[in-house]
Amino acid sequence: MAVDYAARSASRSRRRETSDVAAFVRRLDWILLGSIGVLVGYGLWAIGGITQHDVTGNPDYYVVRQGAYVAVGVVGLLAAVVIDPEWYARRWRFIFGGTVFVIAIVLLRGAAVRGSKRWLDLGFFKFQPSEFGKVLFVLALAGFLAERTRKLNEARTVAQIVGLASVPIFLVFVQPDVGTAMVYTAAFAAILFVAGTRWLHLAGLAAAAALAVTTVLWLAPAAGVHILQPYQVKRLTSWTNPSGDPGGATYNVVQSKNAVGAGQWHGRGVNGATQTTLHFLPEHHTDFVFASLSEERGFVGASILLGLYLLVVWRGLRIVALARDAFSAVVAGGIVFGLLFQIFVNVGMTMGIAPITGIPAPFLSVGGSSMIANLVAVGILLAIHVRARGLRR
Repeated sequence: MAVDYAARSASRSRRRETSDVAAFVRRLDWILLGSIGVLVGYGLWAIGGITQHDVTGNPDYYVVRQGAYVAVGVVGLLAAVVIDPEWYARRWRFIFGGTVFVIAIVLLRGAAVRGSKRWLDLGFFKFQPSEFGKVLFVLALAGFLAERTRKLNEARTVAQIVGLASVPIFLVFVQPDVGTAMVYTAAFAAILFVAGTRWLHLAGLAAAAALAVTTVLWLAPAAGVHILQPYQVKRLTSWTNPSGDPGGATYNVVQSKNAVGAGQWHGRGVNGATQTTLHFLPEHHTDFVFASLSEERGFVGASILLGLYLLVVWRGLRIVALARDAFSAVVAGGIVFGLLFQIFVNVGMTMGIAPITGIPAPFLSVGGSSMIANLVAVGILLAIHVRARGLRR
């Protein structure tokens, strides 16, 4: 009898576990998951064409590498889905400290590439900590605010979180990596907004930000203090005067706009895209990958990519509204707005409506750090959605 009872108990336990897993899977946002799958697949297909002529004798070099990064990112996504967001909220201090420490290590031991220290080389993997910091930064600040929900309207709380946010933003800025620092700042603005910061405090921070930008761009240089690197100044001046030096400072954006326009409706195809295949367009598989896609696949191909981006952003905003608690809502808001900002700036700079900053196109530009970090961020969004639907049930 005892054996039969134990067997029946074990059987019920297995059925209950199977039922729990099935319910967990059903609560996933399958539209978001499916759109990410299509977006990643579309990106791999696009990279396969864009980089086909880059490595002599090995046309699949970049797409194979990108596929490996996707595989690692999918593992990270699945792990993030399983972890309850509360786990991050309880450990925000450790997350913040670890993020700041690793970014600081880059300044001391990082590999310098084109005058910037953004990478850590572990031998088997070279990665950019600031890309992963985009996600960790949001988790840490959301955890800080979750502990002070009732004190959010106090100026002291706002001053404290501004002080915390300024540390990683400053460390990334002095690498120098202005583009990623801008992404951190945009995500921080979304965090404050979703958390419910008073409009008076938001207005004050906006005024302070405007003053800081004015100081960096005009006041400090007028006083003989140059904060930006010479190449960064050239990028800004080429944005405000795109036809000023087509053979020098504005060469990149001129070639990018030529590539976008040359694609017309259906694109030139892989072999006919001379801007890309003949390397007139620099960084055509990273910074200016959208321009290469537009040249090869035309308006139709670019519209498909933008439509997939829009679908992902829409599902992300929906998760902000469904989140079970303030922490989850703030995290979702920071992730989604940071992603939207990257899309806008990357696409905008290829057409000359935004300055060249080196921000990659999410899920499209070749690069392991960006791909893995973005897939992990999607996993966190899915985890928030699963717990929100479970609470509603």
